[in-house]
Amino acid sequence: MRTCIGCRKQGKRSELIRLVAEGDGSPVVLVDERRRMAGRGAWLHPSSSCLTLASKRRAFARALAGASEATAVERYLATVIPPADTHHVEAGKPSKSESGLEN
Repeated sequence: MRTCIGCRKQGKRSELIRLVAEGDGSPVVLVDERRRMAGRGAWLHPSSSCLTLASKRRAFARALAGASEATAVERYLATVIPPADTHHVEAGKPSKSESGLEN
């Protein structure tokens, strides 16, 4: 079991993504897709809400030795999380008649 640095809930290793810090000085946060990179790791649910919580709580810096730049994580999650439903209903035009009867 691992703990998400965003929501602080526990989950299985397969449910979370592993993050690592890379670089000297001001390290950046990278997604360790294969879960094999060297160094200390942190875990995050692959959701935008957990990413937002982790950023708000400054969890990246605490968990990964001062790392704060998480744009690589944002880009990764943009490719993994399916986009919002793009089905739009035309404004002012109900999908059914108000009486419920079809003509």
